[in-house]
Amino acid sequence: MRAQAVAPITDQVLAERIMGAGDESAFRELYHRHTPRLYQFVLRVMGGDELEAEDVVQDTWIKATRNLAGFRWESKLDTWLTGIGLNLCRNRLRTSGRWTDLDEGTLRRVEAAPAGEARIDLEKAIGMLPAGYRTVLILHDIEGFKHSEIAERLGVSEGTSKSQLWSARRQMRRLLGSDPPETGDVQ
Repeated sequence: MRAQAVAPITDQVLAERIMGAGDESAFRELYHRHTPRLYQFVLRVMGGDELEAEDVVQDTWIKATRNLAGFRWESKLDTWLTGIGLNLCRNRLRTSGRWTDLDEGTLRRVEAAPAGEARIDLEKAIGMLPAGYRTVLILHDIEGFKHSEIAERLGVSEGTSKSQLWSARRQMRRLLGSDPPETGDVQ
């Protein structure tokens, strides 16, 4: 006799259990499903600072749990968690003076990998980008958001999102040693 496959419990059912009965095992399941990806996202946006990333992830879950009843399930739970985490990252970066609003212009030259040295690690290179470049690059190239979605989340125009992505990719090529610096770059 074959065993029947059991469908996994959906995020929405788990969320309802949390809201209804305060089901701790339901919360643990959601936490284990979504935290690894959320942590990687937050870690990248925070520039590789593991302690800050852990704090932001915990704050994200606290805020999400408090606001779970207001989540309308028009998007996936992980998309909603990413949005909460992104806002918390931006607030933390602003508070510490490491975030400049994208429309204010964050064009800044990042030094290329030194000649003759081994190429640097991709994650390290992402962490070296200015916060605005890094955030748009992560949202677009890693998380798969469209420019319209990035613009909405960051409160900027689509053109600004595209410009930041172009600049981020250019800086990444420099950092990874595959794009020589140009003489007319903006500092």
